[in-house]
Amino acid sequence: MDFQATSWQEEPAPPHAINCSNCELAGQRTRVIWGEGNPQASVLILLDNPGERENRDGEPYVCGARQTLQKAAWEAGFTENDLYVTYLLKCRPKRAYNKEKARAACREHLQLQLDQKLPRFIFCLGNTAVQSFLGNPEAEVKELRGKWLEADGRHLLVSYHPLAVRRRPNLYPRFAADWKMLFDRYRQEHAGTGALTSK
Repeated sequence: MDFQATSWQEEPAPPHAINCSNCELAGQRTRVIWGEGNPQASVLILLDNPGERENRDGEPYVCGARQTLQKAAWEAGFTENDLYVTYLLKCRPKRAYNKEKARAACREHLQLQLDQKLPRFIFCLGNTAVQSFLGNPEAEVKELRGKWLEADGRHLLVSYHPLAVRRRPNLYPRFAADWKMLFDRYRQEHAGTGALTSK
């Protein structure tokens, strides 16, 4: 079966977040994007903010970053059911904004997701996600990738942002290797539980 990018099932935002006005992005967004994939998955993928969701005609659209993410995940052995993707910001920015204030204001939404979903694995993609999640503005993917970290009792792995990988294809082998590293650990911990799915 060949790889084909698809629009993963979105998880609706909870009622309290639908009309969130914690930051200026409330005046830019089309809607709140809570996450996509399997909300009960033990692997949570963290990106900086949502990409394009619909084309100009309003039809579902898989942006380039999501295509690259899905391709590497598929090659590693994952399916949509194994993963949940969410964001530091739950709104897609459309123009300049105060990034630090927006991320700080949106942190409560991410924390709620972590508290409710209790993922076993966190996979941070891109320096922005890594720095914000770790609370360390000096953290760099190039220094941290390729090794397991721990954060609040969860296994943490980091890699490049899929958009950076699209812009610099030479990063793809390392990006793919990080996904395989995640899958191998995931498969090891889920062996015999029936949690793994097949392509």
